[in-house]
Amino acid sequence: MTGQPKLTLSAASALLLVLTAWMASSPPAVADQAQARSLFKAMTDYVSAQQAIAFDYDATLEVVTKDRQKLELASSGTVSLARPDKIRTTRSGGFVDIETVFDGKTLTLFGKNKNVYTRVEAPGSLDSLMNDLEKKYDRSLPAADLFLTKAYDEMTADVTNVKDLGSGVIGGIECDYFAFRAKDVDWQIWVTQGAKPRPCRYVITSTGIPDSPQYTVQLRNWKTGSEVAKTDFAFKPPAGAKQIDLDELKKTKDMGELPSHFVVGGQ
Repeated sequence: MTGQPKLTLSAASALLLVLTAWMASSPPAVADQAQARSLFKAMTDYVSAQQAIAFDYDATLEVVTKDRQKLELASSGTVSLARPDKIRTTRSGGFVDIETVFDGKTLTLFGKNKNVYTRVEAPGSLDSLMNDLEKKYDRSLPAADLFLTKAYDEMTADVTNVKDLGSGVIGGIECDYFAFRAKDVDWQIWVTQGAKPRPCRYVITSTGIPDSPQYTVQLRNWKTGSEVAKTDFAFKPPAGAKQIDLDELKKTKDMGELPSHFVVGGQ
């Protein structure tokens, strides 16, 4: 039989062992923690200094079933923010189509597929909003911690190990590649090289959960300053949209991270 040889399972396992051995024996030249921290801080400083930012993103949330099968829930969306206190984001997937709008005073969550929305008075900064979304409403924004005013301090506070893994290419752009380790979480980030460093890919691995599921977000079509199209941060309900209270929103299916047919602890 002619043609290209197929990579058998045993061959793939052997290749994995070779790669693992190579990583374990690599010289420490690319594992300079100080250099990695310095470059990562340069990125967070640059991002926090930008008063207007817009980008598109693709995200995957990994779910592990009871029989240890890993599934990936994919979504895409947009983010447009204006410091210190305005943001509009969208997220669309196979089961969800949601928009989040914050004008500095009021937070609006709009489920397009259900045509329902809720409003919460939440005056404050983007930092306070991101904290509330995660802790109060369980609706984190994509890669939100990268856009905090003090992102470096927040993200590295519990870090115990840092690796500079050289470079990688994301979306055709060469990036510096860093890996960080903290209690119960590992995270990796790819940062564009040059005078305007920005995040290209961010991967969070929950090591404190069995089978270590991951969340990945890849950023593209990045814009700052005058490149950002003028955005209206005031939410205007579309025709027929129904306003519901926050408690109803929490019960509304297909407006969270998981589709309605996924049951935590039940798949």
